[in-house]
Amino acid sequence: MIFFYSGTDVKKIREEMNKEITLVSKDARIVRITDANTAADLSASLQGGGLFGEKRVIVFDDVSLNDEMRDAFLKSLNILQKSAEPFFIFESSPDADTRRAIEKHAEKKTRHDLPKKEKDNSVFALANAMKRGDKKALWVGYQRELVKGNAPEAIHGVLFWGAKDMLLKSKEGSAENRRARKLVAELAELPHEARRNYFDLEYALERFVLS
Repeated sequence: MIFFYSGTDVKKIREEMNKEITLVSKDARIVRITDANTAADLSASLQGGGLFGEKRVIVFDDVSLNDEMRDAFLKSLNILQKSAEPFFIFESSPDADTRRAIEKHAEKKTRHDLPKKEKDNSVFALANAMKRGDKKALWVGYQRELVKGNAPEAIHGVLFWGAKDMLLKSKEGSAENRRARKLVAELAELPHEARRNYFDLEYALERFVLS
């Protein structure tokens, strides 16, 4: 049995999902698998309640972001659909194919997206400040975007795009190319590091900007 929650309004959708989990998890153990887990963890979560039939509620949190788990996760949807155990799947921004596959098997689908805002190119000034290595402009711009209400996830996405753009446009082996590779690696790891250490992406970004 699959309950699918998705949308860019992460706070609202997580609140709704957690309320539902609380309702169905009485006397049950909650098993949570995130994109920071491994394929082995995913496989273990699908093995059932064990010898004594332990009651479980399984939560898959953005697991499609993990390339190692993605295929196994999608192939397991038919099993999850037929299972008597409740499976809660959260995906903030799945691609179209992933969304269709999960929705096809889900008993309940809930989605909440943030309202679209007018395009504001000022956030891209952050990427330019990072490319120049201008720490002051990067810090001031970062604080400005937070005050304007831009989500840390959106700011991280712009910085990651800027680092990749810098890498593509730099000459192989140059100092700029080496710096761009370092930035891409650090920014790619940032969300996973934040989850592993149980702190917000906003705090992780702040450390990155000041480093």
